[in-house]
Amino acid sequence: MARIAYEVKGATASGPYSAAVDAGELVYLSGQTAMNSVSAKDMTGDIAGQTKLCFDHLFEALEAANLTPDDVVKVNVYLTDMNNFSAMNDVYATKFSKPYPARTCVAVLALPLGAEVEIELIAKKPN
Repeated sequence: MARIAYEVKGATASGPYSAAVDAGELVYLSGQTAMNSVSAKDMTGDIAGQTKLCFDHLFEALEAANLTPDDVVKVNVYLTDMNNFSAMNDVYATKFSKPYPARTCVAVLALPLGAEVEIELIAKKPN
């Protein structure tokens, strides 16, 4: 079986990976950062802006897979500083509605390209 992958026109990959891969019932979306934007600029300290761009990229990949944010079942958020949790969470709260997807948020030492937040998703295709 050939792997079905989806790309994001507004983002670049910082390695040899696809933006999203169809695994049958589930679609796995690779982590996105604001620094993966084709129009990347220095957004150091702008966690809200970085978070919004992460979701812009992720939701573009969802759309390419004919899915919506309502199909997301799991979210993983990586922050380089947990002091940025509230700013990230404020943006996050505008992206989903109840019932919310499951979520994990962890602090990491560093992220690719100097990003301060990276977000990845898992979505389930509707029956």
